[in-house]
Amino acid sequence: MSTGELLALGAIAGATIFLGLPMGRMRRPRPALQAFLNAAAIGILTFLLYDVLAHAVEPVNEALTRAHSGHGSWWRFTGLVSTFTVALGVGLLSLVYFDRWRSRRVAVPGSASRVEADIDRVEKPEEAGEATVASRRFGPGAAAVEELAPDRPGHHLSPAARLAVLIATGIGLHNFSEGLAIGQSAAKGEISLAVLLVIGFGLHNSTEGFGIVAPLATEAVRPSWRFLLTLGLIGGGPTFLGTVVGQAWVNTGVSIAFLALAAGSILYVVVQLLWVAQKLGFRELLMWGLLLGVLAGFATDFVITAAGL
Repeated sequence: MSTGELLALGAIAGATIFLGLPMGRMRRPRPALQAFLNAAAIGILTFLLYDVLAHAVEPVNEALTRAHSGHGSWWRFTGLVSTFTVALGVGLLSLVYFDRWRSRRVAVPGSASRVEADIDRVEKPEEAGEATVASRRFGPGAAAVEELAPDRPGHHLSPAARLAVLIATGIGLHNFSEGLAIGQSAAKGEISLAVLLVIGFGLHNSTEGFGIVAPLATEAVRPSWRFLLTLGLIGGGPTFLGTVVGQAWVNTGVSIAFLALAAGSILYVVVQLLWVAQKLGFRELLMWGLLLGVLAGFATDFVITAAGL
């Protein structure tokens, strides 16, 4: 297989994420459908969290087994487990502290926290919009915050859009590791395995696109095609980049780091979506959506399992 053909396959595996993105342009559905879509996204991401952690811990366990049997180095195990721990912490806590920093930048003394305000606006976008208009028309506090505050990167995005970007980022980190697997298989001459991985990862990514845009179902204004394209590039583009890197150079520690970073960011997003689910209600639909989302993740993963991973 030529380099061009391999890169084309890597691009195809990442491009399937775009199949679910048009769902983000649905007219604002009823609250029950919003709750179900949000729950299905949680289910997909919960499976993805399990899948990412399993692949990240596997080489760490192998290093531990080899060190315990005397066939490996304890230093290697220590290095890998340290990489996993640090990367997982960075993936999760960096988003936590970034949100705290952003809250302090825009918070008003005596007001609710930024996270609480974001979740409330995801739940009731019309009421949030009316409140925003009212705050701009009346009161000196509104002028101080809304009119006089300088523009900041990402400040123009709605809470749902910011959540979609976070989901795409976490999935992108995970997809980079998938690209590494494709490139590494081809570099070893295992062409049939590489092709099978492309098929499996392609099916997997098609469900991830839906998970990215699920928060946008709460928006009164449909997202632009340009924004959806950006989400697709953030989430699917790393598959292609990983294929390029994996064909030329693969390092176990780097792979673990990217998987752990992805796991941390996905865990943060799952917690945020659970908060949204609690606000929306519909507990029965929440459980059905969770179940179907997890099952969809396993269904698309069966092909990857057949490849021997």
